[in-house]
Amino acid sequence: MAIDGTYNIEIDTPMGKQEAKLNMKADGNKLTGTMENDMGKNDITGTTKGNDVSWGLEINSPMGNMKLEFNGKVSGDEITGEVKIGSFGSSHFKGIKV
Repeated sequence: MAIDGTYNIEIDTPMGKQEAKLNMKADGNKLTGTMENDMGKNDITGTTKGNDVSWGLEINSPMGNMKLEFNGKVSGDEITGEVKIGSFGSSHFKGIKV
């Protein structure tokens, strides 16, 4: 599926831009993979419908555990969308397949 692959993503956060490596694999409507940045590597689980993707994960940040909820769209080699960052509201993310 066109969604499968590894993406270098950039997230606009209240603390500035954060970079991560996102690895996704779709199996029907089920989405699995990992997301890795300087705070560690986390498993992701979510859903996919066509080129729309959504997933969540919990990270251990300097401010404590925080839930991230991603909603995006894959178009060609690019992924874009929004991420809800705990109680900090939503931020934009974008990335490109490597």
